[in-house]
Amino acid sequence: MRELTPMQISTVERLVAHDYTPLAIPLYPNTVGVRRGTYAALLTPVENAGFRVLGEPCHLIEGNFSVRIKRDGREWFVWKSKKVEDTPELLAELKQFSTELNELLLPQT
Repeated sequence: MRELTPMQISTVERLVAHDYTPLAIPLYPNTVGVRRGTYAALLTPVENAGFRVLGEPCHLIEGNFSVRIKRDGREWFVWKSKKVEDTPELLAELKQFSTELNELLLPQT
């Protein structure tokens, strides 16, 4: 990953102040991972700005990024052979994580 701009450094500091933990994700060297609790997201730098969320935030399974799938009429978070059912509670928590993250990524005035 190239060096972060002062605006991007400020954004990471703001995230840390709100209990997000930065993560290095070797498979995605041009991104910054952030985690809070059992949820995480990949952030990609925006030229002359801060960051934007890459893809969708996810639920962590054993500390690993999961994907959401639909199988047999039910939705699941899956990582390798592990899966966690996508309950209304998890969806609400994921939505809150995503909403708060996006608000913190907005440029500060």
